[in-house]
Amino acid sequence: MFSSLKIRNYRLFFLGQVVSNTGTWMQRIAQDWLVLGLTGSSAAVGITTALQFLPMLLFGLYGGVLVDRLPKRPTLLGTQSAMAVTGLVLAALTLSGHVQVWHVYVAAFAVGLATVLDNPARQSFVSEMVGPDQLQNAVSLNSANFQSARLVGPAVAGLMITGVGTGWAFLANGLSFAAPLAGLLLMRARELHVVERAPRGKGQLREGLDYVAKRPELIWPIVLVGFIGTFGFNFPVWLSAYADDVFHAGAGAYSLFNTLMAVGSLVGALLAARRGTARLRVLIAAALAFGTLETVASVAPQYWLFALLMVPIGICGLTVNVTANTAVQMATDPAMRGRVMALFMMVFMGGTPLGAPVVGWITDTYGARIGFAAGGVVSAVAAGAVGLVLARVGGLRLSVGWHHGHPRVRFVPREPERLATAA
Repeated sequence: MFSSLKIRNYRLFFLGQVVSNTGTWMQRIAQDWLVLGLTGSSAAVGITTALQFLPMLLFGLYGGVLVDRLPKRPTLLGTQSAMAVTGLVLAALTLSGHVQVWHVYVAAFAVGLATVLDNPARQSFVSEMVGPDQLQNAVSLNSANFQSARLVGPAVAGLMITGVGTGWAFLANGLSFAAPLAGLLLMRARELHVVERAPRGKGQLREGLDYVAKRPELIWPIVLVGFIGTFGFNFPVWLSAYADDVFHAGAGAYSLFNTLMAVGSLVGALLAARRGTARLRVLIAAALAFGTLETVASVAPQYWLFALLMVPIGICGLTVNVTANTAVQMATDPAMRGRVMALFMMVFMGGTPLGAPVVGWITDTYGARIGFAAGGVVSAVAAGAVGLVLARVGGLRLSVGWHHGHPRVRFVPREPERLATAA
């Protein structure tokens, strides 16, 4: 389960990300709380989130082009330093009492700009640290790392905000980047897997899109992740509505739902790390299960049943993310990996802000249960459709039968058509 941690360079990277991811989650909570305190407006909090995602939507593909041209480790040193400075400046403004809401807006946009390069660089740098044999394990452990920080960071931020104020949470985030920067500086360059960088040239963005479009093993997982990211991952909208409007249980229930989903996501990441390969059939099965579980949870009559269903939903959602991520990386030429992963992350991360207003409107108009069910149905239908397309491309057919007294549904190779013979 932890085999890639035997590699020194990846171990340094992983430990740095443990600290940095915790600080990032602390800043997210403190940032939203500060904006709400300065303005009293939930819309202002939404604007802050949108500004952080906007650079990825606008410039994500160009970031991928640059990452393919640039050496990954120096690029990450630059992006991580920029995000550290952003946190420290925001801390200084807040602790000195001079912070205004536009300062937070600028900081959120600056972090988003750094993410345009940082995200595809981090994704593609993993393969340079561990090589193809350990890629699935390393990507899975990265996700487990992120989900662990998602459990710890908000809790620490809550204690810090209550005890000493939001400015100290920003300061802690800024200082947390010392860990990944130290890890990057301590790496042994000779132990990295050499990857040929793309030369500077015109038309590289179009080249990357054409590369993906001509490969079913790339385009269809990205399409599936796009549908699920846009319509299936709008949990802030649904879980807050269930906590307040359906079960009338307040903020404590909302916190519990998110915690249980984070626990499920952590379990899903560790299970993915245990698997040695990333198979597309696992991706389709996990996506189908994810959509089906969301649909089932939407009609859960009891509070405790709905809460418990958050765990398997988290497991399946994380399995979709990790499996798609690894499968796409493994199927991509190293010289194209930055552009392909930039497209992957832009579709996955950028889809949620685009789908949230639609899902929010459905939830407000028809109720939380209909909104949650709609997201689940869209995710399941998308998984089924993409599964059938991939099966057709791969020369497979659906087989339904019995095995040891139990029904079994699977894809098997198509039999060659028998030619009719004359009597």
